[in-house]
Amino acid sequence: MVEKTDRLVTVFGGGGFVGRYVVQALHRSGARIRIAERNPRRAYFLKPLGGVGQTQFVRAEIGDAAAVRRAVQGSTAVINLVGILDGDMEAVHVDGARNVAEAAAQAGAGALVHMSAIGADPESESLYGRTKGQGEQAVRAAFPQATIMRPSIIFGHEDHFINRFAGMARLMPVMPVIRGPVRFQPVYVGDVGRAIAAAALDRLGHGAKTYELGGPQLFTMRALMEWVCRTTGHDRTLVDVPDPIARLIARLTGWAPGAPITWDQWLMLQKDNVVSPGAKGLEAFGLTKTPLDTIAEGWIASYRRHGRFAVKSPY
Repeated sequence: MVEKTDRLVTVFGGGGFVGRYVVQALHRSGARIRIAERNPRRAYFLKPLGGVGQTQFVRAEIGDAAAVRRAVQGSTAVINLVGILDGDMEAVHVDGARNVAEAAAQAGAGALVHMSAIGADPESESLYGRTKGQGEQAVRAAFPQATIMRPSIIFGHEDHFINRFAGMARLMPVMPVIRGPVRFQPVYVGDVGRAIAAAALDRLGHGAKTYELGGPQLFTMRALMEWVCRTTGHDRTLVDVPDPIARLIARLTGWAPGAPITWDQWLMLQKDNVVSPGAKGLEAFGLTKTPLDTIAEGWIASYRRHGRFAVKSPY
């Protein structure tokens, strides 16, 4: 039985892809949890996963400083997981992050965990990387003891990265590969959730540090797509798109809904998305890195022609 505590952790974005795993890890700790969402209803599914009265919900948009301040009142720790890949990134990644950090400081919270990303850099050509880097600066200025988490590509049942490739493999006989040599270090969402929860509870004194979270395997873009085809049992032809053509596609069509790649995504793919040499990561939290294959059977199998009862491709 989980022992309840008087700790109250406010989680912005608790109903999202990463948020649901953070909240479940916090449930196991016995902490009380306040999930702050623009639309709290989207997170109601998390309530029965905790004990009676353990989870509460509050409406708060990250851009509304007053609403953010109300949401963090009485919190012993605050977690900010809110991020976007399009739209007004400066408003969310910089101004919103600043709102959360300033509110956490004013509320006297003992810990703040801010989720950024590998590649965050105030000087990045990519708007995503630049606003993530500026957001880190804003958070540090308002809450110097904040813990910053920089994950690589995050995978899991609900992700929008590997699931996209798996869907393509199921439908397309030929799959284009853009920036095939660029490298990733996919990290399991459950590991990310546990690390963020541990940092918020600050059992090991993780404040004022930056962690880069990556899994145990390095993949190039092409190798990752080959893994998806192999695991889903779809023997597809992979065609490498030359950089000049891919660049032109991103520049001319990236603005359109459903475009294969946006201009900002193209800029992000110019650099590897891997943990920096010597950076602290999941091991600092006593966590074992989860490989892709470990959870593929219960997840990617759904993309096979006959589901999990299908015979795997031998190639």
